[in-house]
Amino acid sequence: MLTLPLEPTDDRANPAFKDAAGCTQWLGQLQLTNLRMAHGVLRTQLGEFNLYPMPNAERMHTLELLRETVSHLQADYAKKLIAKKLPLNEDEFAILASVVGMWQDMVTGYQRCLQGYVAGDKQLAAYGALLCQRCLLYSGLQIFEHLRSGYEFDGKLWYQLHALYAFSEEQGLQLEEVGDGLSGNTNPTSCRAAYAKLLLACYAYRADLTRNQVHLLDRWLTQWSSSITVERTYAMSKGDAAPLAVDLGSLLGLQSLQQASPSGNLCYLAMAPLGKLLRVKAVLLQQGQSPEQLELGKGCNSADCAKFLDYLLNCWCEGRGGRMAERGDVRQQAQICCGMESCFAYIANRPFKQPAREASVDTLSRKQIAAFGRVLSDTDRPDLAVMGFVLENWQIQNESILGARLLREESAGVRLGPNQLVAVRPTNANAFMLGTVSWASVTQTGQLHMGVRYLPGLPQAVAMRATGINLSVSDKYVAALLLPAVSALKTPASLIAPRDWFRPGRVVEIVQVDKVKLNVKMELGVEKGSDYERISFSQV
Repeated sequence: MLTLPLEPTDDRANPAFKDAAGCTQWLGQLQLTNLRMAHGVLRTQLGEFNLYPMPNAERMHTLELLRETVSHLQADYAKKLIAKKLPLNEDEFAILASVVGMWQDMVTGYQRCLQGYVAGDKQLAAYGALLCQRCLLYSGLQIFEHLRSGYEFDGKLWYQLHALYAFSEEQGLQLEEVGDGLSGNTNPTSCRAAYAKLLLACYAYRADLTRNQVHLLDRWLTQWSSSITVERTYAMSKGDAAPLAVDLGSLLGLQSLQQASPSGNLCYLAMAPLGKLLRVKAVLLQQGQSPEQLELGKGCNSADCAKFLDYLLNCWCEGRGGRMAERGDVRQQAQICCGMESCFAYIANRPFKQPAREASVDTLSRKQIAAFGRVLSDTDRPDLAVMGFVLENWQIQNESILGARLLREESAGVRLGPNQLVAVRPTNANAFMLGTVSWASVTQTGQLHMGVRYLPGLPQAVAMRATGINLSVSDKYVAALLLPAVSALKTPASLIAPRDWFRPGRVVEIVQVDKVKLNVKMELGVEKGSDYERISFSQV
């Protein structure tokens, strides 16, 4: 039986609205021009309303009136956290806490109504499925909000979600159709569809998904989740995608069959039908049908849709693809710097400066004069940390030749985000390896976790400047990094340049450590990060 640990109502509670009619009038007067203020006012009143003692049916109808305004305010307020590096600053974290808190306020309101349903309130007898679906929806939104922001959450949120779904099954409500006009789908949903959608969305979510991909994920799962089954047993035919498992008594989300521990509470989501659907849509895209014809969305790029379908197929139906190289637990200390200037400084063991003398004192020289009273020479071996080039202590938790998972030892430090350039030097190594942040998250203890994908080759610090006429960038030298060819991995040499430097055919002059100058022509943009570009080139 479902247990609902709720704070008791309080006769002293005095919300601005005390029934559905009062709520309609109050919403008509709510000022939405100041987003932060409107969000705070609504959350305060919703909290007060949840404490106010009132008939359960009236509470439910009032919450239904609030849903649209809550949804719009939450969506707009959460936009302030889009693409923010981690850890969030104090103001940003307050926004996250407020958004998550509002979703929990909605859960609390509907749980009060569900409590009345469990107690036998006759006015709610026909609303059991709706109340369960709303509780599942808002519980799931708390989980997804944490994932989207990169903050680990208490597993009790998963436990609450599983308990709600188990209750819907016990009551035979899981397949009962429920209207939800805010879902973006005119077709009705159900408790099972809401539960399956949340499980699959969280299982597929990655920190480097774009806003458009997150939107597509939500849109597609809204369409597909009603056909996904959640069963206590499973059967597989040869060649079928393996089902995914969830333990209704655990603090975890969806898992592969290999990860799931034996339990009497296991349920299985059949992935074979979804896998066939994804493959068919991918094939039809290749044959020239448009995303709109395939109900994948208006204005979507066919190539982007095909790529994302392939990712989802790999994630849900093909065991996430596996790593090209297995990682081993190493538990080793490492030092890390990030950004082009810092990576150059520590790889070169000196700050970047113009190779040729300038007529006037350059920016770095002015900084050195301000800090040290003179311009440092190459023989000074300056303390890079004193000069503002941060080097942090991290712990490598697992590693392969292609990447690593790391944990920052301190709670404070440089903020990091996906596709950011970093250099890593384990304590037993003399040289830095160059890499890019694959994902970042903050643990419940406030420490930063990240995954790093190594870029092949031992990086060399170089100075680079554009040549020719009609330049779209400065003709001064900038810090860059050169990655040599790695024959074992069949990767050619590449240039790591500041972002937005790549132009096909652009000729640049490179000055190496030994002062040798090379002219190279940019060929292809291999990849583009948040603060760098990796470029293939040929020597001129």
